[in-house]
Amino acid sequence: MNKSILIAESGTPVDRAERRGDVGKSSGETYAATLTQLMPGAQIDIARPSDEDAAELSADDIVRYDAVFITGSPMHVYNDTPPVQRQLRFMRAVFASGVPSFGSCAGLQVAVAAAGGTVRKMPERLEAGISRRIVRTAAGERHPLLEGRPAVWDAPALHGDEAEHLPENATLLAGNRITPIQAAEIRHDRGIFWGVQYHPELAIGEIAAALRREAESLVDAGLGRGKDDVGAMADRLDRLHREPTCRAHQWQLGVDEEFANEARRRTELLNFIRAIPSLDRRPGRAA
Repeated sequence: MNKSILIAESGTPVDRAERRGDVGKSSGETYAATLTQLMPGAQIDIARPSDEDAAELSADDIVRYDAVFITGSPMHVYNDTPPVQRQLRFMRAVFASGVPSFGSCAGLQVAVAAAGGTVRKMPERLEAGISRRIVRTAAGERHPLLEGRPAVWDAPALHGDEAEHLPENATLLAGNRITPIQAAEIRHDRGIFWGVQYHPELAIGEIAAALRREAESLVDAGLGRGKDDVGAMADRLDRLHREPTCRAHQWQLGVDEEFANEARRRTELLNFIRAIPSLDRRPGRAA
């Protein structure tokens, strides 16, 4: 039987419009395109729970899906605003439904906050373009989310917020010096969530477009001496996007196949998709 998938965009209509202007897709539409490749035949719906006019989905509504994916966005989960409140209520309904869930970037932060953890603005600096030298914890060495990853790897990233403290019944799986919580499992209510702070769903060209969009903020954060510096980094990423096997492009960015190769970048997504049946805690289906 083909799976039924729900993608929840964790941003606002303005966020979606700006991203479509840059790369032609909202974050949810990017996820849908990626999952269509990875899960041929799956029925994929997109929800926008933070929108003011969105119908609020209950656990009974969500339980008909086989998995839920929570996207990244510029949403600051620590701000007590109506869009954030709506997003957190949705995530709590996902946990209550028992449907397995996966999230990247703000998706991880939403799950952390919904389960009782905390999220903060990063105290040191942004992670922009490439998250460097991610390392598994002892628990991560044994966890199926990170199966196939080497001892150390890089991943696409762009975030200025991070999970500060994981909630109860959560397991830290990976981190690096800049962002100590890079991957985690959260067990809350009836549900199981796997998440990463980086972006396994993104093409390298989408990261390049995001850097150009955020150029002023990156310069303000000291990551470039001017917009030309940011543009040069984005240009290198675009070249790698077009020629991912080119050793010169990889060398100039200081990355290897874990970042350059599309299948390797998607490791966590593929591992979650394979694990969906074992994570399913819907009523009548729990193992």
